Amino acid sequence: MAEIGIFFAEGYEEIEALTVVDLCRRAGIGVTMISVAGSELVKGSHGIAVKMDAALADVDMNGFDMLVLPGGMPGTTNLEACGRLMEALDHHYQNGKWVAAICAAPSILGHRGFLKGRKATCYPSFETHLEGAKVTASAVEADGNVITGRGMGCAIPFGLKIVEKLVSPDAANQLAEGIVYERQ
Repeated sequence: MAEIGIFFAEGYEEIEALTVVDLCRRAGIGVTMISVAGSELVKGSHGIAVKMDAALADVDMNGFDMLVLPGGMPGTTNLEACGRLMEALDHHYQNGKWVAAICAAPSILGHRGFLKGRKATCYPSFETHLEGAKVTASAVEADGNVITGRGMGCAIPFGLKIVEKLVSPDAANQLAEGIVYERQ
């Protein structure tokens, strides 16, 4: 079974984070919700507090097949300020493991040089942060070992793309049908 770590910082976008958690768990992917600040409850940008599975300091990052960054503000800024998370992202990316980010969070991948020559998408007005990317306005892009999503309204296709890559296209299509979502 594939395993992902999804990282929560104060001010994350609730829908982007929890849609990925929900869809991946439905598909049989192991999901660990990780607090980058170490607090048991992390409050999103709209005041919704969610109980985490683990604190960053207690997690072995090498056990994850994918690292996922939800967007939101100031959540994205808080994620990028976390040195241990940035080191883990670099290690995953450099070793060909999956990294994924949605909304404002693809800016982190751009700042780290992961998007050079790749198709990528992000929240409108963050395009200049996708350094070296072939920027699109698609709901989701997967290029190499990087997945990017555009924003909250694209959380379902983003989550389904993760399922497609870690399980199978058939699993993603069956999940989409089961939640009554028409894939493009």
